[in-house]
Order: sequence, then structure tokens, then C-alpha cells
Amino acid sequence: MSLADAKRLIIKVGSALLVDENTGKLRRAWLEALADDVALLRERGVEVIVVSSGAIAMGRRLLGLDHRTISLADKQAAAATGQISLSQVWQEALGRNGLIMAQVLVTLEDMESRRRYLNARGTLNALLARGAVPLINENDTVATEEIRFGDNDRLGAKVAHMISADTLVLLSDIDGLYTADPRKNPDATLIPTVRELTPEIMGMAGAAPTMYSSGGMVTKLQAAEIAMKAGCRMMIARGTIYHPLKAQLDGGPHTLFLPSESPLAARRHWIATSLSARGAIIVDGGAAKALRAGKNLLAAGISGVDGSFKHGDAVRILDADGAEIGRGISSYSAEETRMIKGHSSQEIETELGYSRGNAVIHSDDLVIADQ
Repeated sequence: MSLADAKRLIIKVGSALLVDENTGKLRRAWLEALADDVALLRERGVEVIVVSSGAIAMGRRLLGLDHRTISLADKQAAAATGQISLSQVWQEALGRNGLIMAQVLVTLEDMESRRRYLNARGTLNALLARGAVPLINENDTVATEEIRFGDNDRLGAKVAHMISADTLVLLSDIDGLYTADPRKNPDATLIPTVRELTPEIMGMAGAAPTMYSSGGMVTKLQAAEIAMKAGCRMMIARGTIYHPLKAQLDGGPHTLFLPSESPLAARRHWIATSLSARGAIIVDGGAAKALRAGKNLLAAGISGVDGSFKHGDAVRILDADGAEIGRGISSYSAEETRMIKGHSSQEIETELGYSRGNAVIHSDDLVIADQ
């Protein structure tokens, strides 16, 4: 597997890579080398999203806070201060290559709430469609301990699930997953490929190595579990070197976690098995045929709406005889769908005063029965 095979790639960068542990200063030359790698991937047609830590580490230095400071209020103060600097240095590094950066801050609540989840997903998809590089971080200034991810490894995996990314790369201070801690055991060997997270594999994790890290191999394996369930392959690779992504393009060592299905197949399985339908949309014969052919559900093919649901809810899709032909996630509420049913896509904004897109249900959010 090569990163060049990726279509939609998420790169997770930890604080320990961005910020020098001894001085607390940004490793600017390293960041610029990584930004050059991102530009190389973009030239190859790869959509790139960056999940970056570092706001708290940079803010601590600016505010003169000791690295042992652990209170939530101090962390949030450091995040509020450091996030500005973090965004600026990424913007400068990517801008050297003519790339546009867009900052997106999220909390765990944004991933758990269907409405927030869809809004964040729509924003990221729109940014990628326009060639921007989204820079994602946890919104530490407002997140409480109860609604925190706590580490960006799992945040990266959750984002991969949200936007159906096919590849997640966790840049680390180590080449990948070893049979034991290679810093302590000279006989430890690198595991190149993992296809199943067995108890034996999970038992190989260790503790976080530095004062800036909130994770470690434990959180990386937890991220692998989330990513693999989402159909996303995940790579752990050394990030301490210059041009770490180019090193992987050249065949550098890593551990690759391989899912059993594709992101789209995993998403449809999730829709079919994990979401409860809130209502139903009745479609005409032409729409039913189009859906079975893998098309989006458009307002023009909708003849009726049953029940009450909000945008982002799963709904049943019924044919004219009342038989269920599939399920999907609706971009519009029941009330909105009633207002636009039978209308062309171009008339949605006229009827509602706004639009969430041409598709009432996108084909990626649709599961057809018996297919």
C-alpha cells in the first residue's frame, strides 16, 4: 500500500512533533517539510485533511505556564492563546506551496449530535471540493472533561468515519507497532500489517512517552479500531524525520491496519444496522428505479412523507405500494420535505429560502434492500 493510492487522506500530527520538548518552541523547519509533503500529495490528486495538536503546548509557553499544569481552566486558557499561533504557523507553512488552509474546531458533542455531525461533514466536504486543506483540532477552549476526546488519535479516526476517508496516518515518534517497546527491548520487531485487533495486538500498547503527549500506543490502537470499523485503513509511521509523508511514498517502514470493507460499505452497514428510522418518504416509480441504480433521491421523485423527522435522521423509503425499498439519512426534515416534494432541485431554495443541496438523500447515505 502507498499513500499515493489514497483518495481522501487524514494526517494526524501530535504536539510532541510540532513543539520541541526541551525549549517549548515550534519546530518550524520540520513543519515546512511536512507542508511540502502535503503539497506533493495534493498535486497527485489526494484530498488532505490535517488533525493537529499543539495549541495547548504553544499556549503554555506564551502564558508562562509550567508543563505540569493540569487544571482544565489553565488548559483552556493555553488552548485559547495557542490556537491562534497554531493556525497561523500552519497557514504560513501551507501557504508557501499555494495551499489554502481552513480551521475547523470540534468537540465530542459535534460527533455525537446528528445535526452537528452533518453540519461539520458538509463543511469539510465543501472545503475539500474547493481545494482547501482543513486543519482540525479539538475545541479545547469550550470542551469540558465530560465532552472531550482527550486525544487527537481518536479524533482523527472519528473524522475519518464522518467524511468517509479511506486512509488515516498517525505520525508518531516510532515506526509503528512493535511486539514490545523497542526502547526497552532490543528484540522487539515491527509488525508491518494488522488485519484484526486481537487481544494480543491490543496488549502490545504502552504508555505516552512525553510530557506533551496525551496519547500513546493505547490511543493509537483505539483509533485503529474506530477507523477499521469505518472501512478506513490506518497507518502508524515515524513523524520525527523531515518529510515523513514522502518517506512513506518512498516505501518507509510503518504498521498498516487494514479494514475488511471499504468506507462506503462500512457507512452503509452503519446506516442499515445502527440507526433507527424516524419516519418514511414515499417515492414514485421513477425514483424507485433511480435509487436501485445507485442515484440520489431527489425532491422531484417524492410523492409523500410519513411521520416526523429532522434533517440528519434516518428514514424508511417506501414505494407507491408501501413496500420498504431502503433506508437513508435525510438532508431535510419531514416538514421541509413536504414543502419541496415534487419540485425540481432548482426550486428547493425558492420553496424553503435556503438549500442543503440537491439531494434529499445522497446515494452515499442510502441503503437499498436486497442489494
